[in-house]
Amino acid sequence: MADTISFKEYFDALLEGKLLGLKCSDCGAYTCPPKAVCDSCGSRNVERAELSGKGRITTFTTTYIAPVGYDKEVPYTVAMVELEEGPWIVGRLEIENADEIGQDLIGEEVVVEGKEFPTEMFYPDKKKRVVPVFRLEKA
Repeated sequence: MADTISFKEYFDALLEGKLLGLKCSDCGAYTCPPKAVCDSCGSRNVERAELSGKGRITTFTTTYIAPVGYDKEVPYTVAMVELEEGPWIVGRLEIENADEIGQDLIGEEVVVEGKEFPTEMFYPDKKKRVVPVFRLEKA
C-alpha cells in the first residue's frame, strides 16, 4: 500500500530538522524527496520513513551571477549530497567564503535541515519557500 508525503509535510518537517522520505517494502530502497513510487524499482508499495539527514557531498557549484529575483543571494553554493540511506538530494550549502572553496569539499560530511528564503517573484501567491540546506559536520 502506498503511503504519501505531501510537499508541505516534507518542507515543514525540514524546518523542524527532520528529513522525510519513503522506504520501499519491495526492494528496501529509500526515496527522497518523496514521490509516488520508489526511485529504485518503481513500486508503489512504499511507506513513510524519517531519514538520518546525514550524507556526503558528491559535487557542488557556486553561483556568482544569479537568475532574476535571486541577485541578493549571491554568491551561493548548491551541493548534491548522497544520504546515508542512499538517495541523492540537492540543496544549498551553508558555508562562509563560498568563493574560496575547492574540490576538497567533495566527500565532506554534512547534515541537512530546512531554511526559509524569500518567496520567488514569479510566484507571488506562494506563502513561503523552503530549501534543503546542508551544514558541514564538525569533525
